[in-house]
This record gives sequence, structure tokens and C-alpha cells, in this order.
Amino acid sequence: MYYVQYKLDGQEGYITIATTRPETILGDTAICVNPNDERYGHLKGAHAFVPLINRRIPVIFDEYVDMEFGTGALKITPAHDINDYNLGLKHNLEVIDTLNDDGTLSEAAQLYIGEDRFDVRKKIAVDLEASGNLVKTEDITNKNGFSQRSNAVVEPKISTQWFLKMQELAEPALKAVVEGDIKIHPGDRFLATYKHWLENVKDWCISRQLWWGQQIPAWYTPDGTCVVGETKEEAFKNLPAGNSPWTIDDLRQDDDVLDTWFSSWLWPSQVFKGITEPGNEELKYYYPTSVLVTGQDIIFFWVARMVMAGLEYEKEIPSGMYILPAWYAINWAVKCLNPWAIHLIC
Repeated sequence: MYYVQYKLDGQEGYITIATTRPETILGDTAICVNPNDERYGHLKGAHAFVPLINRRIPVIFDEYVDMEFGTGALKITPAHDINDYNLGLKHNLEVIDTLNDDGTLSEAAQLYIGEDRFDVRKKIAVDLEASGNLVKTEDITNKNGFSQRSNAVVEPKISTQWFLKMQELAEPALKAVVEGDIKIHPGDRFLATYKHWLENVKDWCISRQLWWGQQIPAWYTPDGTCVVGETKEEAFKNLPAGNSPWTIDDLRQDDDVLDTWFSSWLWPSQVFKGITEPGNEELKYYYPTSVLVTGQDIIFFWVARMVMAGLEYEKEIPSGMYILPAWYAINWAVKCLNPWAIHLIC
């Protein structure tokens, strides 16, 4: 743990933060303290300077900060920590991405450009001590995420992704269950799970950086203009009107693919070609079904999303009853002596 002091602007003294990642100091855009922390009450409206690069940043107040951890003052680096990012959105902070995709420091860092993040961690500690900004270091037991495949330390990094707005889709899916159009068994436990997810739904990040899957149908011109279309030819036709200098060969398709749940949520309909051949006779006969047996762990990731897609594209719920979990469904089917339910379970 590195304890680093930031010189205050326009007044004597410093404010000291504690961090395990001093290399990210170069992307700091604020220092945050708890409004209930009496130690920092005099700093309302104050500013400080980021060590080594002298960027002027505000001191902000938010109850998110744990007054007991470290010094009770938290440096905010929105580009390299999800909690910092959310605080940055809340307080309208600048986002400065100081890392390249290969883990080296970018030009935005101003210092140590092109050097590996872990090498910089050692170097910046030396430079902070030389500048008088490093107060002390402590050895602590810390938690780090590691890649399952490469064993590399996972580094949070802001990136451009595709999102789907979920609020309007979630509301009718929640209503269908609350009003009893869809019944969940056993409802005492898993109805609460369903409701919790949909009442607290967030926009869905539907893009994935994988080499397999359904590639996102978005294309880019060399100047960065984004245009969508089912095919490259359609996307080219959708380019903004005017004397465009680009040809169809200049278009580059987005490398990202769709989240697998984004195709799975179409399952009740598309298994009968409801999306590609809407209104066909097989779809009319089989949709909606009556029973779905599934696991409790995918109530939101699959079940709720199938309900959303069914209501959005077929204007009807995909099934009237969901049996959760499988062991309960077996007992239910045997008790009812329902051969169709038993067939579905098998």
C-alpha cells in the first residue's frame, strides 16, 4: 500500500491517499472523501495537484468512501476502476485512459509512455519519494483478479462497447409475472429473484471481444463514421447523404460479436423461425408453449430475457409457466401425472 500526498491548491498542506496501484495516479481526476469525515470538512470546494504531472483536480464528497480504510481519502481514476468510473459518472469527472491495450502506458499518462504498468509501478514509487510525495509504504494482503487462461493480472480498462437500453423491455416482462400471466414455481423463492433483477435492471452490454459468435452488423468508414445494416451493401447505402469519398471496400465491420444470451433470448420464437419467417404456421401452432424447466441460476440471464424478447417481437409471452428448479418440476410432473410435462423434463 502506497501512501501518497497531493499538494492542496491555494492553501497550506497536503491530502494523503492510499493506493495499491500508484501507476494509475497519472489518470486521477479527483480525490473523494466521505462527507461525514470530520477530518476533511474544511476541504469542501478545494482542489489538489496530482503528483509529478501537477494536474489540478477537485476534492469531492461521497458516502461511498470508507472512512476507516487507508486515510479515508480515495483517489478517483475513472478509466481504470469500475467503482471510480461510476463515481466519475455521478460527479461528472473527466476520464483519462492511461493504458494501452498491451498494458503499457499511453500518451495520456504524460510520463513513462510505452513502459509496462508493473515496471512503472516500481519507477513511480522511486520518483514519488524523490519528489517528497511518498509518505510511506505498507505490506498488505490484497485481492487481485487473474486471467483463467494466461494467469495475467486483470487490469480494468475503459473501452467502447455496444449497449441495449433495458428499462422499457424489463417493465412489461416484470408486469407479466407480477400479474400472474407467467407463473414461477416455487414462487416463494424464485419470484423474488426474478423481481429483484428486473426492478434493478441496468443497460445490457451486448458486445464481446471474441473470435466466434454473431458479428455485430455495424461498419466503420476510415474517418470513424459508424453505420449499421444487415449486410455490408445495406450499410453502404445507409451512409450519410453527400459527396462521400468512401467506397464500399472502405467499410470495416465491427470486430465484436454479440453476447450469447442476445441470441439465446430469441429461442422460443426462432426455434420456429419466428424472427426470420415471422407469422409462419409452425410458429402459430407452437408459440407460446406452456412449460419451461430450467435452472435457478439463469432466471435473469435467459428466462427473463426470453420473456422480454417474446413480448417485444411476438407481442405475447413465450410460456405461461416456468418450473424452477428441475427437481421441483419432476415432482410436480409426477404428482400431476402429466405425460407432456414428463416428456419435456426427459
